[in-house]
Amino acid sequence: MLGVVIGLIIFCSILLVIVVLAQNSKGGGLSSQFGGSGTSNMFGVKKTGDFLEKTTWVLVAFIMVLSLSTNFIAPDVNSGSSKVLDAASEQAPAAGPATNLPTEEKPAADSAK
Repeated sequence: MLGVVIGLIIFCSILLVIVVLAQNSKGGGLSSQFGGSGTSNMFGVKKTGDFLEKTTWVLVAFIMVLSLSTNFIAPDVNSGSSKVLDAASEQAPAAGPATNLPTEEKPAADSAK
C-alpha cells in the first residue's frame, strides 16, 4: 500500500512539473504555443490559463494529502525494541570525567613587597 502511495506521489510530482512548465508567467503559456492568440480554441486563451492554474493547485493539494497520509500508512519502525539500545542499556555506565588530574598550584603572593 505504501508503494502505491509513493508511486502516486512521484507520478503527480512529474505531472506537476509538466503543468508548471506549460504555464508562462507573462500570460502566454500553452495557449499562445498552439495558436491561441488569434484563433478560438476549445478552452480559449483565458480558459487555458485558468485550467492550468487550477490543475497546479489540485496537484499540489493532492501531493500534500498523499505525503501526509504516508505517516499513517507506513509501518511503525520504532515500536519494537532495538538491539543496539538493549545492548547499550546492559553495559556498565561509562566512567565520568577524570577527577584525579593534578591541579596547578598558584604561587604564593610575595609578602616582601
